[in-house]
Amino acid sequence: MQQTLPGQMEAVFLTGHGGLEVLQYRDDAALPSAGPDEVLIKVAAAGINNTDINTRIGWYSKKVAGDTNSGGESGFDEVDADDASWSGVPLIFPRIQGADCCGVIVAVGDAVDSDRIGERVIVRNMLRSYVDYRPYECWTFGSECDGAFAQYTKAPARETHAVDCDWTDAELASIPCAYSTAENMLHRANVAAERVLVTGASGGVGSAAVQLAKRRGAHVTALAGASKLGDMRALGADEVVDRNIDLVAAIGTNSIDVVIDLVAGEGWPSLLEVLKRGGRYATAGAIAGPLVELDVRTLYLKDLTLIGCTFQEDVVFSNLAGYIERNEIRPLVAATFSLNEIALAQQQFLAKKFVGKLVLIPPA
Repeated sequence: MQQTLPGQMEAVFLTGHGGLEVLQYRDDAALPSAGPDEVLIKVAAAGINNTDINTRIGWYSKKVAGDTNSGGESGFDEVDADDASWSGVPLIFPRIQGADCCGVIVAVGDAVDSDRIGERVIVRNMLRSYVDYRPYECWTFGSECDGAFAQYTKAPARETHAVDCDWTDAELASIPCAYSTAENMLHRANVAAERVLVTGASGGVGSAAVQLAKRRGAHVTALAGASKLGDMRALGADEVVDRNIDLVAAIGTNSIDVVIDLVAGEGWPSLLEVLKRGGRYATAGAIAGPLVELDVRTLYLKDLTLIGCTFQEDVVFSNLAGYIERNEIRPLVAATFSLNEIALAQQQFLAKKFVGKLVLIPPA
């Protein structure tokens, strides 16, 4: 039975590319209306991710060469709006961001079974419905369409997954973007019981990668800040390495089967040095800077495979839902904030003094 819904809702609108000032909190936003194959969701929690900030500041534009933190609060002076989204297609403003959504279905489109009303759900963040499931194409929830930084949102019914677990809303909202990104890298690199190095291991994607690699039987070396090494051990890492020391000296050349990298930047060449011959490198981020130095001789003389990971096969998200229901993983929530505290939450996200995920809680 469809619920009686309010006429307006609270939401955060991204009004353009720039600093924190382009985030506009409003209490008079119109409720979205579910299309025939969509569901309307009352948002219970929405995680914060690098992609939210990257999109806001226009970091995906090829005119930007710096790390994400350097423009995280104030934006960048030079951004080409034509290629400043992750997909390379100009964003339409205003946009409600938020790639992570946990909530409850409160209404359904005409083509959706009304029995789904009341389901507790998470939304696949890399949506394929809107591009007719063409390979290597997708929309990001909160980028090419409105996302979860609001009291209500809509999503394709077939990409909205019911979950049965005892997790908190904040824990469930930690899964879609970070854990699917991590699982996709492991899936694409075909990680098994072997030696894996995870960079940026204390962040949302990194901490997810540590857990998910351990689930696959891997021996995990976590690279993180010195103050977070104890947290990495508690998360399950077999070895921990301070990101500020010489990586090659610490773990040795030709010692790692797979590198799962979210960082890139100046230290990138050492990641190829520690890979064994025939090793695999997978990346889905470059928070320390997108431009790196590659000695092609290292690449071909060691028979390395470099894998860029954005598009996700359908099995990646459905696997995550199974891991949740079987209690095979558990996210670490560092802190929660009310929806109107989004600027503060993103400032703390950029400070990188936490381990795990930061999550926004909309008004009930």
